[in-house]
Amino acid sequence: MFLGATLLFFSAIFAASNMELSVLKADQVFIPIGKAGQKISWAQLATISLPDLQAITGKKMNFIQRMNFQVAQSKIRKSIASDGAIRNKRILKFFSKGKGGSGERGFHIGGFALGFFLLLIGVGIAYLIDDDYQRNRIKWAWIGWGVFVVLYVALILLFNS
Repeated sequence: MFLGATLLFFSAIFAASNMELSVLKADQVFIPIGKAGQKISWAQLATISLPDLQAITGKKMNFIQRMNFQVAQSKIRKSIASDGAIRNKRILKFFSKGKGGSGERGFHIGGFALGFFLLLIGVGIAYLIDDDYQRNRIKWAWIGWGVFVVLYVALILLFNS
């Protein structure tokens, strides 16, 4: 009975944690550029010429900065799909709900339950699950394991005295 309830609980937790990030179009995502606070879309940044960028920012770039910009611009172009959607997961997480994206902070019940009920095996499972919530799940798996250990030691001391 307990094993069945536990399996049902974990399957629901992991199903909820594998939700897809929303689709963002490159022409709808704006970033501030220059000192005047002007904004430019992700798609415009992928295609803007170097003289136009220097005119917007009001700064002239040296050779190294121009090379870095061209490399970054190439990566930006590769991150945009043919339909205009942003493909890079890191960029999607950054722009979806501010820096860090959704699910990166706060209590993770799945990770806590893994550490608390399955102990070190659960912590190992948290390391094996590779998705956007992995770091938070691992942290809470260790916390769950630590809570279990503290409660176990407290109960042993309580009953042995």
